[in-house]
Amino acid sequence: MYPINNIIERHFGREPSQIVKLTGGDINEVYQVFLKEKSVVIKINNSQSIPQLFEKEKQGLELLSRSTFIVPKPIKTGSIDDAQFLIMDYIEQGSELDWAVFGKKLAQLHLIEGKFFGLDHDNYIGSLEQINKECGAWSEFYTNHRLLTLTAKARDQGLFEKKHCNWIEKLCQRLDELIPACRPSLIHGDLWSGNLLIDTSGHPVLIDPAVYYGHPEMDWAMLSLFGSYPVEALDHYQNLHPLEKGLNERKDIHQLYPLMVHLILFGKGYLNGVESTLKKYA
Repeated sequence: MYPINNIIERHFGREPSQIVKLTGGDINEVYQVFLKEKSVVIKINNSQSIPQLFEKEKQGLELLSRSTFIVPKPIKTGSIDDAQFLIMDYIEQGSELDWAVFGKKLAQLHLIEGKFFGLDHDNYIGSLEQINKECGAWSEFYTNHRLLTLTAKARDQGLFEKKHCNWIEKLCQRLDELIPACRPSLIHGDLWSGNLLIDTSGHPVLIDPAVYYGHPEMDWAMLSLFGSYPVEALDHYQNLHPLEKGLNERKDIHQLYPLMVHLILFGKGYLNGVESTLKKYA
């Protein structure tokens, strides 16, 4: 049992009146903690294999807060009794997302630009370390710090054969031809439906960032990997931040990265999806 009472009492000077377990991810336990004046969320784990996970998440939330999205405000990170934790504001959830508002807000996020692709620090996507060494071109960054990095991990874990490595190399050689050039945009980095919540007014809320300055199509590719979005979301986005035609035809290239993340974390059930894309471009 994690020492949640001790953490809350040490930070707020009082014990919580109630603690409710929330639906979390694969690596953390998540709780809503009721205090006299408000509720907070605490995420906690004791994994030594993902050091500074919550410090990196706090940095990501602070970067996302530069946008117009609603983002939980991080309150405190730390460790106690071999457990690391993050305390942040609790946001009451609604039921129906305003997709037009989402499209506008995602465009406004992507209009926040960096000088380079990458970030001034590494972070995590799930429990997997994410290398963000800065590069001047998207093709260079996506090749070296996304696809080839994970190719080496997949090979070392016995998930990739030589043919997969060759297919990846061939695709990387074609990235400048296949992917439109762009400025480095601040992106969420892990924008699947589970990280897109809704407040009581129907406004979108972003959680669990894997942020860096990347290609804006990465967020759209991730959002459509395990689900879909209505056309009005993209229409309102395009009014503020137009993308090159052919987004849907090339989205599988940017879906390769999260698919390979899932392959490495969860096993060969994701290999068919990776192979399908690689064969298309090999």
